[in-house]
Amino acid sequence: MADEPQKKPHLSALVGHTNGLTKPASLAAATRAGGGGGGGGGGATASSKKLVIKNFRGGCGPDNYTQDTWQKLHEAVGAIQSSISIKYNLEELYQAVENLCSYKVSATLYKQLRQVCEDHVKAQILQFREYPFLVLLFLKKINKCWQDHCRQMIMIRSIFLFLDRTYVLQNSMLPSIWDMGLELFRNHIISDKQVQSKTIDGILLLIERERNGEAVDRSLLRSLLSMLSDLQVYKESFEQRFLEETNCLYAAEGQRLMQEREVPEYLHHVNKRLEEEGDRVITYLDHSTQKPLIACVEKQLLGEHLSAILQKGLDNLLDENRISDLTQTYQLFSRVKGGQQILLQHWSEYIKNFGTTIVVNPEKDKDMVQELLDFKDKVDHIIEVCFQKNEKFINLMKESFETFINKRPNKPAELIAKYVDSKLRAGNKEATDEELERILDKIMIIFRFIHGKDVFEAFYKKDLAKRLLVGKSASVDAEKSMLSKLKHECGAAFTSKLEGMFKDMELSKDVMVQFKQYMQNQSDPGNIDLTVNILTMGYWPTYTPMDVHLNSEMIKLQEVFKTFYLGKHSGRKLQWQTTLGHAVLKAEFKEGKKEFQVSLFQTLVLLMFNEGDEFSFEEIKMATGVEDSELRRTLQSLACGKARVLIKNPKGKDVEDGDKFIFNGDFKHKLFRIKINQIQMKETVEEQVSTTERVFQDRQYQIDAAIVRIMKMRKTLGHNLLVSELYNQLKFPVKPGDLKKRIESLIDRDYMERDKDNPNQYHYVA
Repeated sequence: MADEPQKKPHLSALVGHTNGLTKPASLAAATRAGGGGGGGGGGATASSKKLVIKNFRGGCGPDNYTQDTWQKLHEAVGAIQSSISIKYNLEELYQAVENLCSYKVSATLYKQLRQVCEDHVKAQILQFREYPFLVLLFLKKINKCWQDHCRQMIMIRSIFLFLDRTYVLQNSMLPSIWDMGLELFRNHIISDKQVQSKTIDGILLLIERERNGEAVDRSLLRSLLSMLSDLQVYKESFEQRFLEETNCLYAAEGQRLMQEREVPEYLHHVNKRLEEEGDRVITYLDHSTQKPLIACVEKQLLGEHLSAILQKGLDNLLDENRISDLTQTYQLFSRVKGGQQILLQHWSEYIKNFGTTIVVNPEKDKDMVQELLDFKDKVDHIIEVCFQKNEKFINLMKESFETFINKRPNKPAELIAKYVDSKLRAGNKEATDEELERILDKIMIIFRFIHGKDVFEAFYKKDLAKRLLVGKSASVDAEKSMLSKLKHECGAAFTSKLEGMFKDMELSKDVMVQFKQYMQNQSDPGNIDLTVNILTMGYWPTYTPMDVHLNSEMIKLQEVFKTFYLGKHSGRKLQWQTTLGHAVLKAEFKEGKKEFQVSLFQTLVLLMFNEGDEFSFEEIKMATGVEDSELRRTLQSLACGKARVLIKNPKGKDVEDGDKFIFNGDFKHKLFRIKINQIQMKETVEEQVSTTERVFQDRQYQIDAAIVRIMKMRKTLGHNLLVSELYNQLKFPVKPGDLKKRIESLIDRDYMERDKDNPNQYHYVA
């Protein structure tokens, strides 16, 4: 035993040359041989030329050494497991493990270590079986046991690291020391039915409390769930039950809150719940739970109630323009399968229903276009801000607008034309040029949805004619801008006549320059300054000529102009349109001189009062030759309007037969020039009816032309195919019954004929 003190340093020196993973056979042999005494050391030094192996002397052999060393290691493991200090230093213990491995006892060492760990883990289970079921205390105890176990296994592994990295690594069937520790804890503690049940129940109870608003120990939950993940029992022991309970909780909560809460509050709650569950995943749940958990919440709180939510609250949100709530609705519905689709349907229905209330109610005609523009602005804003400019919502909005705006044929087109007229007419002080341009752009968007664009054209043309002829156009630039927009939208054929009207006005200016020069060369130029607009009949609306009794000076001037014009353009025919004439009259009152801007009919009435102070309705009608209803409107504007140049007797708003009109010598007005010809700009019921009738008449011609064109090309065609082709070609809405009437009309006029054997087949007659 005297050699004992030398043995340790001798071993250490030899082992010190190894890399801890493999050891050369010669080095191992030298180590074993040197065990007998110090003399063997010389054979292993670097200076020695040969290795001397001496016989093993009696003393402490490998079995004793192995046993003693294991005893030492066993004590150390026991100390770690009991949380008391280890008698030996860790380096010494590590060295001992390495030595044992070099003695080829790795397998035994691994088994012994496993047995010690297993015995210790088995001993732990008893404390949990006897433990009273106080949830929090139980969970803390199991967590402490797990934390202690992890800490112990880390220390044990650090001592047995050489064994882990050599023997265990080379044997793929064996778990590493750390995995062995996990396996033992799983098999003997967590797989125990009672312990597992108490643990999972406790975790679920804490999560339920947190969902109900109580504060819980989140770090405890995180540690326990992390334990289940590490032990690979998270999915089967916890996740399945957790998701089932979550499903039940939110199914009941969804049903209850849908009854109790308004839609915005309910959606706010859903959002809050989704955020809470997302936070749970980040804080303590395993990441793999995120997808099924969020899907479960979305399904129970949203997916099951999609229609109910929209039926209960979407209309209110849209009516009240609740942008933030609509944004939240869109975001939440986009998360659920089929959510966007059902939101799209309700969005479309809302637009159609709301739009229909604007369009079909005749009482709203006065404000229809402005309401349509405001509604369009509103839905555009919602799409941009709330629906993230989603193309599907944009396209469906356009389809919905087109559907409801054509529920009432022709009227919207007429009112849009009149709205444009009100904006382009002089005296529209509410808009700058930029604002006017913006309004016209918006109008064009609404215009695109209309099917009967020919109705718009007819009314627009009539109003444009009045603006140009009566000099009431606010801006030529704005007029031309609108014209270019229409041309871009509908093509050159749509605007050719409108462009012709502008061309006529330009040519008329040139003609008037020449006429004024012509008048200066006349012997008697007269005191009336005449301006004439020459209109090409095909471009302008059709006006019914009215023969009125002009005074001699006017007739003379007309003849002078006729002679001048026909002298330059022989073969042309002039037809005077008195309805659109206007004049500036000078008048003297007690207060002083005034000028009146009046229509030609107003002029003829007022000029009568140069001959006398009082005339009856019948006398005025006889003298002027103005048609009855037109004369009543004219007298109404002079005697019942703001500027009362005449006094009506008896007083009243309407002009009746037998009424007398007296010149108002006491007439007063703050302005020198007073406009009374606004009456010319106002549309009469007769005008409106005749314009609409003219559109329908034009449509008949277009249908006839289209039928003949198709039949001429196809020669023979079935009824259904002909109707289908007509729908493709015609630009306005038309009923099948109307098409049938036109086909019958063309058969009667021998443009086409029915097949003798098949009445639904037509032949073109050349």
